[in-house]
Amino acid sequence: MIFLLGSIVLSSWLTLSFKIIERLKIPMLQAIVVNYGVCVITGSVFNGASPFHSQLVRQPWLGWALLMGLTFIFLFNIIGFTTQKLGVSVASVANKLSLVIPFIFSIYLYHEKATVLKVTGVIVALVAVVLTCWPSGNREPSGKKFVPVLLFLPLVLFIGSGLLDTMIKFVERTHLNDGNKNDFLITAFAVAGMIGLLILVTLLALKKEKFDRRSIGAGIMIGVPNYFSIWFLVQVLKQFADDSSKIIPLNNMGIVLFSTVAAWIFFREKLSALNWLGIFFSLGAIALIAYG
Repeated sequence: MIFLLGSIVLSSWLTLSFKIIERLKIPMLQAIVVNYGVCVITGSVFNGASPFHSQLVRQPWLGWALLMGLTFIFLFNIIGFTTQKLGVSVASVANKLSLVIPFIFSIYLYHEKATVLKVTGVIVALVAVVLTCWPSGNREPSGKKFVPVLLFLPLVLFIGSGLLDTMIKFVERTHLNDGNKNDFLITAFAVAGMIGLLILVTLLALKKEKFDRRSIGAGIMIGVPNYFSIWFLVQVLKQFADDSSKIIPLNNMGIVLFSTVAAWIFFREKLSALNWLGIFFSLGAIALIAYG
């Protein structure tokens, strides 16, 4: 239960932190790049050793770590952009209702039981995404007029996050153990950081972006919770290895509820009746899947 609560709170903080970065006008990409460096340092200190040695290239999980690192940097930017353009609740729900994807893969790959309640929950979840992401008039969080193409952001986030959760579960089940899970996570974060750094250096060289020293503090603020959010998730999945079709929904239900309430309290995010209906549907959908 502690690992599950840790994953919920820390994952929610990641979404909320992008709102703080926007309020402080800190460049998002710079904070994300620093965040991954902090993840590598945090993981190395926590693990008591670095995975970067001559045996790294022989690890069977290395290819998955490379792919996961690429997915990390892509999705982190999408989450940040969605949060700033459409709000914390939209980003959180689109991100976490992606549970339908690992749910389907759990049924197919690991032969977990698909009940009527679970299948109903998947259908309700898809409806909930549309309702929650539906624009509230012409208002959006930054005060700019809503642009319809922005609706593609939660769609991309929905698909990408679902595939990432599926990947984490697959690698945890096939390649990871207590002796190598930290090495895997640190390597994935390092890959994400190197890709982000390459992009950032290019933008700085072209003078498309100017370095902001505050991004270092922002990166630390994001990086430590980011590392442990994934670490806690891996721990939860290992504890309930044969029941991921319930654990992932429970985790995501908590994240949606926690981040939405926090955004309402601290950022005064306003949601239309339709948006609230979507959030209600989302919690109902996840509950159906979790308890079905």
